[in-house]
Amino acid sequence: MTGRVEGKVALITGGAQGLGEAAARMLVREGAHVVITDVNDAGAKAVADSINATRAGAAIALHHDVTKEDEWVAVLAETERVFGGLHVLVNNAGIGLTKDLEAITLDEWRYVHAIDLDGVFLGCKHAVGLIARTAQATGLGGSIVNISSISGIIAGHNMAAYNSAKAAVRHLSKSVALYCARKGYNIRSNSVHPVFIATPILDPLVSRFGKEEAYAKLGRQVPLGHIGEPDDIAYAVLYLASDESKFVTGAELKVDGGISAM
Repeated sequence: MTGRVEGKVALITGGAQGLGEAAARMLVREGAHVVITDVNDAGAKAVADSINATRAGAAIALHHDVTKEDEWVAVLAETERVFGGLHVLVNNAGIGLTKDLEAITLDEWRYVHAIDLDGVFLGCKHAVGLIARTAQATGLGGSIVNISSISGIIAGHNMAAYNSAKAAVRHLSKSVALYCARKGYNIRSNSVHPVFIATPILDPLVSRFGKEEAYAKLGRQVPLGHIGEPDDIAYAVLYLASDESKFVTGAELKVDGGISAM
């Protein structure tokens, strides 16, 4: 442990697996306490238990539907009760939808936006007050890290709902950054934009082609020639959560193997 986020408390949504799990484990290794939230209660608890087996009391797991405002209020209250405050919010929970524009139903459109965008908005809205108070009390800077996607910058012909939601997260992050700066909250807000990462979000493609072929097909689209690993994103989260990025706000960090440079 090098303590890059020593003494900080982080809340990570969608932490039961994939990018959220990787971020939680890395932040704990670097000194943070973490609140792992998810609708997958068993998965979140398993991650928290695994973390606590190596560092007792470092993690708790909470049930959390990010589309429900009352659950945000409850999760933040419990975070403050258990750990005394909050320094870092990682809005990671999200879903994908690959479907042609004319085939997307209005309910599907709204469902993708409810989780991928509304959930991020609710997190930012309700967490900034707690993060600001904690930052002031502890002298440690606050940080909001919103997991968007390279699909929020580069569009796809069959990803209208996902493109729209993730692009909105990018701009929302900038608005939150400017708001927090104007209010003097000592909170930074940035977005992270992954390309294809080896997480369960790729499972439909893996089921169709097999893991090796699916990963190879996606990797051929990336200039570096392969897809990413969860820790590639976790390192980006760690940087933005730490005070190493104290002068970085309203920015987007692309972790995409060079695809957006094409």
